[in-house]
Amino acid sequence: MKTEVRMMKPVAMALSLMLLASNAGAGERESLEQLRSTTVGLIEALVQEGILSKEKANELIRKAEAAKQAPAESNAQPAVAGVADATAQDGSVVRVQYVPEFVKQQLRADIEKDVMAKLNYHVESERLALPSWLDRISFEGDVRLRYEPDRFSARNLPEFQYGLNTGRQAMIANSTDDQNRYRVRARFGINAKLSDTFTAGIRMTTGHMDNPLSPNQSIEIRQAKLDWGLDRVFVTAKPYSWLTATAGRFANPFFSTDMVWDRSLAFDGAAVTFTPKLNDSVTGFGTIGAFPIDQVHKNSFNKAKDKWFMGAQAGLEWISPNKSSVKAGLALYDFKEVQGIRNNQDGVDTRYNASVMPWRQKGNNTFDVLQNGDASCGLVDLANGGQGYSGSGCGLASKFKVLNLTGQVDLATFDPVHVILQGDYARNIAFDRQEIYNRTGRLYDKETDAYQVKLTVGMPDVANRHDWQVFGAYKRIEADAVMDSFNDSDFNLGGTNAKGTILGGSYGLDKNTSFTARWYSTREVSGLPLSIDVFLFDLTARF
Repeated sequence: MKTEVRMMKPVAMALSLMLLASNAGAGERESLEQLRSTTVGLIEALVQEGILSKEKANELIRKAEAAKQAPAESNAQPAVAGVADATAQDGSVVRVQYVPEFVKQQLRADIEKDVMAKLNYHVESERLALPSWLDRISFEGDVRLRYEPDRFSARNLPEFQYGLNTGRQAMIANSTDDQNRYRVRARFGINAKLSDTFTAGIRMTTGHMDNPLSPNQSIEIRQAKLDWGLDRVFVTAKPYSWLTATAGRFANPFFSTDMVWDRSLAFDGAAVTFTPKLNDSVTGFGTIGAFPIDQVHKNSFNKAKDKWFMGAQAGLEWISPNKSSVKAGLALYDFKEVQGIRNNQDGVDTRYNASVMPWRQKGNNTFDVLQNGDASCGLVDLANGGQGYSGSGCGLASKFKVLNLTGQVDLATFDPVHVILQGDYARNIAFDRQEIYNRTGRLYDKETDAYQVKLTVGMPDVANRHDWQVFGAYKRIEADAVMDSFNDSDFNLGGTNAKGTILGGSYGLDKNTSFTARWYSTREVSGLPLSIDVFLFDLTARF
């Protein structure tokens, strides 16, 4: 019955429009004739769709034509139109029939919603045979071109000597020779609204398949094709406005900065986020999740355990009437089985080789799990008789349980220009010097604190032409404050045990097209000298 009522609604509107045209005065005749012509076309479309029979359609048209030719009585009221009286110059009363504006708008909206959208017609009444699922699909993507000059200080040592550094072997490919890199990043994603509760998405990106952080790839004719992989695949459920659950491979669900998590890192696992609204100005937020890092294939020759971490965060956000805001969150990231375990001292035991992190940058204190826990950590003989550093046996000396406090103040007093101050502090509370000595046979200094402050002035998002933004930051990360596997890959070319400044700015060249320049100037916090200046010049186009 409901379907029949919906089908008859456009028929009733069509008849009303034709009667309206037949009862209109001369002043409205021309515009209503256009409505009448459209209505006739609409009735014919309803016939083609099988909603209205040909006989009923002809009867409607005949009645409307008969009403049009019949003389209107002096006291008759139009079915849809309104009536107004006016006095002419000779004193006689002139009755003017009209259509109120709200009636026109309502008729137009009802026709568009209940007929045109339902039947999927062009304005020329041509049927569009498009599947309905297209309305639930959205696309996103961007292309970024980068010029990256890397400059190394004359105080740096040759790169292999960092691999020999007792207790802090660093995997550094270059530490003395300046270089210019030309790089590209491309991303393309598809998101689907499955229902009012569930959504799903995938995203492809460039980047080397063994690097979980950087989606950049150097471009050169010699490299005929760029790598292209799947870095997002997820399903999200939002049963309530304050509850969101996501599983798969997805974006960082925590309120954080790149001091702990690189901006391009994908999180594998599951997370649940709560955003209860406490009052008109204050909203709470909380996130819990579990994320596998490395699933070890166990057998009689491999006794290392799976690496993973659990994360939990809680915080508050206050938003003022002028859209200024204050946001703060406290998080705990508890990493499981990421520390190295040395093999038995018989020279042939390899059962704990897989306790080594599968991906690292540099900075965390390490020891050699392959060769009886000594300081060489992957020291190998080269063909020319010398020695070099492989890095393959470097297990992390410390366990990691990172307590992270993040805050942001966004002043929108001069909107659209904002003044944004960010602060971030992290400490590895799992560092235990005695436990490390018992497991590795080595003593390490406690270097477990990290902090960052950043000031940004300009538009929060450079999305339109002439939008702009400038920013400056200072960052200091001690060796074992955070996991060097996951933090910013641009600052000091990745890793921990670094401090320095960041300066930069962005400018909108056009809608969805911007240019960004950044300068990172860093040096070591402790240990062997390592100073690096990194310049990034990015042209980004979003779609």
